[in-house]
Amino acid sequence: METLAAERAAFNPLIRPYLVITIGFALLFTIVFAPLAIIWFLGVGQWWAHHYFNKLECELTDKAIRFRKGILVQVEKTIPLENIQDVTFIEGPILRHFNLSTLKFETAGASNAHDGNMKLTGIIGAQAFRNNILAARDMLKQRGQSSSHQVMNPAADAQLIVLKSIEAKLDVIAAQMRERK
Repeated sequence: METLAAERAAFNPLIRPYLVITIGFALLFTIVFAPLAIIWFLGVGQWWAHHYFNKLECELTDKAIRFRKGILVQVEKTIPLENIQDVTFIEGPILRHFNLSTLKFETAGASNAHDGNMKLTGIIGAQAFRNNILAARDMLKQRGQSSSHQVMNPAADAQLIVLKSIEAKLDVIAAQMRERK
């Protein structure tokens, strides 16, 4: 049985200026928070992006993908590979300018749409990481199918033995009935 060693994703340091700029412009375009945008661009955003980047973690194991982020509020999410329906690769003009991309995970079994989805931005080699996730998911499914077939085979063998025994007894009964006529 083939197992996958845990693979840690590396994040592109260019995610820091990307976060500073995108969050800063979001603050700037909301009239209420426009004054905060000035403070954000003068240094708070750079401090925040630096610490946010240092806390980013993503690890792929043979059974799940684990993601961790956050400074004040840390979020850690683990998604079993068997629940992953699709991994979408997103790369727009702004992301491309920073040599970044986003991986979006769509999962089964979530109670609402936001619970089942996760986005990771800034993984170096995102296409290859996506392919590794899908390969690990497929490998896990194949292992599950082969083990379920192995579990079913002993039961099927036992049923076959019982059916052959019943068939042999029916043959004996049929032969006895032919003799009585």
